[in-house]
Amino acid sequence: MADLVRYDRDGAVATITINRPDAMNALDIATKEALVSAVETAATDSAVRAVVLTGTGRAFCVGQDLKEHIRLINTDPAKVWDTVEKHFNPIVTALATMPKPVIAAVNGVAAGAGASIAFGCDFRLVADTAGFNLAFAGIALSCDSGSSFWLPRLVGPTRATELLMLPRTVSAEESLACGIATSVVPAADLAAAAAELAGKLAAGPTLAYASIKASLLHAQTHTLPEALAFEADKMALTGSSQDHLGAVDSFIAKERPTFAGS
Repeated sequence: MADLVRYDRDGAVATITINRPDAMNALDIATKEALVSAVETAATDSAVRAVVLTGTGRAFCVGQDLKEHIRLINTDPAKVWDTVEKHFNPIVTALATMPKPVIAAVNGVAAGAGASIAFGCDFRLVADTAGFNLAFAGIALSCDSGSSFWLPRLVGPTRATELLMLPRTVSAEESLACGIATSVVPAADLAAAAAELAGKLAAGPTLAYASIKASLLHAQTHTLPEALAFEADKMALTGSSQDHLGAVDSFIAKERPTFAGS
């Protein structure tokens, strides 16, 4: 059986691929455990400076595997809900906090927790045939995997309420217009576009990217004075980095800087 989640590293770029195309990349327990392992590996591997998360087949990820969900309701109900804390939360936390940029290459529909996982990435490159659906309320469930945190910040509270309470498929074009997508590309060009962006990010100032990412996340739950203090700490950290000092030298020499990531 093929790996449920593939992990490939090419130089400084790690690509994580959810690989259950026959199930539209639905997340059963085995797949969630493999995905937790993959994102945590990418987060802690110092050789990785950019990450791409994508899916195979027609879907990016349609969230929880409902066939398994129904089976567990009838046989082992305790496992039905502990998966949120055991699997979904660690996946989203690792994506949102790892000290390197993460690109969601959304190759097809992203639904339920699959959409939430994409929201937790730093960039969302969306195929023109793809879409998002916050499907939770359609099966009488609340939302999980960070959708209540990310979606209002992407589209505003009014639209987030609509999309969560009245779920529908948001097309690639609408996702770009409302702030979900970073960019929309032809489906045939998605892999190449993701590789190009990942390569650019992997060659960039990784410590600066990590500090910007941490500052954005910190500011969302802190006051302005606290955000300013956090920024000052990160500015001091990056200001003493080899990448910054080398970039200043390159500027003076009128040369293009190169970044080692530290």
